[in-house]
Amino acid sequence: MPKQINFFKGHPTLDLLPKKALSEAFAKVISETAHTDYESDPENRHPLQYGTDLGNLTARESVARWVNKQFGRTSLHPDQINLTGGSSYGSQNILLATTNTETTLQAFVVLPTYFLINYAFIDAGFENKMTAVRETPGGEFDIDIEFLEKKLTELDDKHGLKPVGDKEINIFPDPTGRGVRKQYRYVMYLVPTFSNPGGLTYTDATRSKLIELARKHDLLLLSDDVYDHLNYEGKPPVRKLSQIDEDTLPEGWKFGNTVSNSSFSKIIAPGLRVGWQETATPTLALQLSGTGANKSGGTPGQLNSVVVQHFIEDGTLDETIEHYKKTYKSRAVTLKKALDEALPAKYSKYYGGDGGYFVWVEIEAPDVDIAEVLSKLQKEHNVVIAAGGNFEVEGDSLGWNKVGARLCVALLEEEEIKEGIEKWGQVLKQAHPQLY
Repeated sequence: MPKQINFFKGHPTLDLLPKKALSEAFAKVISETAHTDYESDPENRHPLQYGTDLGNLTARESVARWVNKQFGRTSLHPDQINLTGGSSYGSQNILLATTNTETTLQAFVVLPTYFLINYAFIDAGFENKMTAVRETPGGEFDIDIEFLEKKLTELDDKHGLKPVGDKEINIFPDPTGRGVRKQYRYVMYLVPTFSNPGGLTYTDATRSKLIELARKHDLLLLSDDVYDHLNYEGKPPVRKLSQIDEDTLPEGWKFGNTVSNSSFSKIIAPGLRVGWQETATPTLALQLSGTGANKSGGTPGQLNSVVVQHFIEDGTLDETIEHYKKTYKSRAVTLKKALDEALPAKYSKYYGGDGGYFVWVEIEAPDVDIAEVLSKLQKEHNVVIAAGGNFEVEGDSLGWNKVGARLCVALLEEEEIKEGIEKWGQVLKQAHPQLY
């Protein structure tokens, strides 16, 4: 059996990771941080101690300055940031903090979706309460806004609920004394920049329309913003949903309708397990920081978050990101060229390849099942490509298994990419010569 070529795994080649810089940063943070610096500071803790609920103020200040610079803004305040244990932890924490089975009627998930997010929603009580909303590349909006609005209106009518007026709703006292807490009527998951797996970046118009619907229907927009800083062309990122929410927040609103769930996994190293959440207001960030595990042990990545602070302040983070972008861009160019040469042009199209990790491929032709072709490709050549069925919404499948596939540019070297796609083309042509 030949060496495996795996396009499924969504993490960087090990050699790309900043191992030396991380080793030096950990050593510096652990050995050179004086305990006396923290003895009388209520907003910061020593990196080897339990952290504060939101995370060290100094770390949040560094993150806020860095994000503001990246987006050409000045408004993000450290009190709008909650430090987390990465975006996967962050998604679970958001659902735990802002939804419940009595108040929250339905979850909406943009399709094709990040396949592992299904677990977080099922664990939060949304089994049989998840609706897929298609991405619609080339349309007026990047997702099916008309469908989403129709479903939200139908659910409101079914439960006898009125649209939200001038004031936020579903704000309840907390029995443990943590203050009032907002529970949302609906929740929606999306990856709006270099989407996983769809490869799209949603326009500002799409994002603004989502905010409009979210306010009207009491919908929380949970966006995984983990690829925003991996634009291969060096263009400034599109405004986050949380930034649009902040920029247009109605007078008197204390929570908003968005959480930007971000991570350093894609821009430093996956094993670091540090992320951050941005909200339109400090009130919602504080609510996210007050879940049970955080109240017990403080922010989940205390030591690692201080290492990230060091990375930001000495410029290593920006250098690391530039290295990733340069490498991924070259690999993406190789991948797209290989796809053009190997796949039948009449029946194939792909999205992405200008940022992030993924390229999404669709091959639609009569009597062709892409999942069967990819299964044969793996058995005969040990080339692993994820079929579209992996990226369905649990309980609301829309048939992506036969036509879709996701490819990652982060893990494989260029020669492996060329070889793997060439083998795919060979197997496809052997199985369906009529496509060529």
